[in-house]
Amino acid sequence: MAQDVLCEVSNCVHNMEGNKCGADAIYVVSHKGKEASRQEETDCKTFEPEAGM
Repeated sequence: MAQDVLCEVSNCVHNMEGNKCGADAIYVVSHKGKEASRQEETDCKTFEPEAGM
């Protein structure tokens, strides 16, 4: 599990020193329903599809 969540949105209330996210939870979405094939189909820069997708 990730220990550091980074955020480049400087005006977000959760953006902390060093571009770290201080939110209690993170919500990542797909623009294609519940599944995505590529990172561009999500709002997650670290998305990688599972094997076989």
